[in-house]
Amino acid sequence: MAEDKSPPAFEQISTLLARGKFVRARELLHAMDPADVAHLLESSPSKARLSLWQLVDPDQEGDILDELSEDVQRGILKLMDADKVAAATEGMETDDLAYVLRGLPDEVYRKVLKAMDAQDRSRLEQVLSYADDTAGAIMNTDTITLRPDVTVDVVMRYLRRKGELPKGTDSLYVVNKADKLVGEVPLSVLVTASPTDKVKEVMDHEPEPVHYNMPETEVAQLFARYDWYSAPVVDDEGHLLGRITVDDVVDIIREDASHSMMSMAGLDDEEDTFAPVLKSTQKRTIWLGINLLTALAAAAVSNLFEDTLAKLATLAVLMTIVPSMGGIAGSQTLTLVIRGMALGHIGTQNSRFLFTKEMAIGLLNGLIWAGLIALIVGVWKQDWELSGIIAFAMGINLIAAAAAGVTVPLVMKKFSIDPALAGGVVLTTVTDVVGLFAFLGSATLLMT
Repeated sequence: MAEDKSPPAFEQISTLLARGKFVRARELLHAMDPADVAHLLESSPSKARLSLWQLVDPDQEGDILDELSEDVQRGILKLMDADKVAAATEGMETDDLAYVLRGLPDEVYRKVLKAMDAQDRSRLEQVLSYADDTAGAIMNTDTITLRPDVTVDVVMRYLRRKGELPKGTDSLYVVNKADKLVGEVPLSVLVTASPTDKVKEVMDHEPEPVHYNMPETEVAQLFARYDWYSAPVVDDEGHLLGRITVDDVVDIIREDASHSMMSMAGLDDEEDTFAPVLKSTQKRTIWLGINLLTALAAAAVSNLFEDTLAKLATLAVLMTIVPSMGGIAGSQTLTLVIRGMALGHIGTQNSRFLFTKEMAIGLLNGLIWAGLIALIVGVWKQDWELSGIIAFAMGINLIAAAAAGVTVPLVMKKFSIDPALAGGVVLTTVTDVVGLFAFLGSATLLMT
């Protein structure tokens, strides 16, 4: 049994709310980290969530909103008027604020913008102008820039006078008079350099910027590959626009993992666990409808061989084995390919090799398991003709499953369809149809 990782205060707060001791519950909430409060909200039914939100520290509302999943966040925002939203989001980092505002109704969105000062509004509008799920949309515009010809001593005095660095700062970026990125200086280098050294003498002259239009998943792959803590974001001409920090990338990786897991069940990765019954039913019904259509397709194949099934009842007992084995084998390949695509390991240059490899695995598995099922059925039913038929169908279906497991996600990606969402349904349809057709079709030809 998995260990409960929730802080002890969670159960205590729930008990206090149930007993009507709101003052003590408020005290505990105010002492909690915003991430823990967000976790408590996501773990609570809608009625308890409303009570909890009314008790949270107003100074923490923005940080708590930032930690919430999209579905829960939108539910909380509906409880707040525009002025309260503006107050709660004041002081938020630009990328986090942009994420929150994208889910607001237009009327509230405009009021929140109006309540901001001109500089913050300008920065926010810049981030909002970039497409969702790109580097520009997740970057933070709060950066410290340096000129290459100033000394380290001047930089250090400037930083001491500033008093506070932007969150997640590990490097300062060097720009020329046109604000084009020309280098970066890690803080570790800056604090150990001689005060008389100029910035251009200690900076890295080959920074590795990220283009503002790069998909966020590719950004996450770069961070993972090169162990970055932050990265500058530039436009087409190399002007510095902002920076991305590792905390944003961790969120992307977590969301991608959640998306893949939930999509395979046809669910929204941001779906609220405690959403109302009708809302959850509506979301799931679509997926169940699609699944019903694929099941009917497999049933239609069985119906083609109704006469054969009526004559040979043994076929009805064995007919589920072949599609089941194909489905499992295909799912293994499909999962491997989707993971490789998510990590950026699979592209046009190696997809043919991957297809050949998986086909070879399918062929080998086909020989192994076809031989085994033939032996089992032959001994069990004392019918070696039937054992040969099911062995043939098993081999064919395992090969088809391998082929579908590779081609389905690659074709879907080409047509901008999420393979994690629809790949499993298509694959299951292929293995069911091919498996049943091979088994019942060969049985019809040879045994009737």
